[in-house]
Amino acid sequence: MNRREAFKNLGIMFGANLLAPLRKAISSNFDPNDLINGSTFSQDQHNQVDAISDIIIPSTDTPGARAAKVAAFIDKMLSEWYEKDEKNAFIQELNGFLSFILKTHNDTFDNLDLDIQNQSIELINNGEITSLSQGGKSFFNEIKQLTIFGYYTSFIGMTVERRYLPNPGKYDGAYPYTNIKTLFTS
Repeated sequence: MNRREAFKNLGIMFGANLLAPLRKAISSNFDPNDLINGSTFSQDQHNQVDAISDIIIPSTDTPGARAAKVAAFIDKMLSEWYEKDEKNAFIQELNGFLSFILKTHNDTFDNLDLDIQNQSIELINNGEITSLSQGGKSFFNEIKQLTIFGYYTSFIGMTVERRYLPNPGKYDGAYPYTNIKTLFTS
């Protein structure tokens, strides 16, 4: 499976809830490898999105979103596939979330303890940050989709998180899952 196919399969998984820019990219037979450098984020915004995405897909026994450079993917998607008003709305919500964090904790998101980062993500996931539209729920859905797409179309997502077997060999429906502990793609 190549990255273009993975991108399409992820689009099918999200179905009607798929973000419009991702839908446009998929319908244009977009290849994530073709993205050029993004120019939407400042360095501070990039660092914050990097930390947020790493809470969404943390490092465990496999590398997380930070190692897969998901923040760079999101920046590139915003630069190349978002309309100006969509991009501005995303940045406005991101800045609103970061302002909430700074006001509440007197520090930036990337400098907070892991427990406080998780609590903050839980607040936005539940739509409880009243200074953001819909309490931040729609923004979190957007950054979560971009993180998942960025991760699973990255080299790490395609080869480390999932095992690629172009020719998996014979079919064994009774093979014990406990022996492999990962997903395979072909």
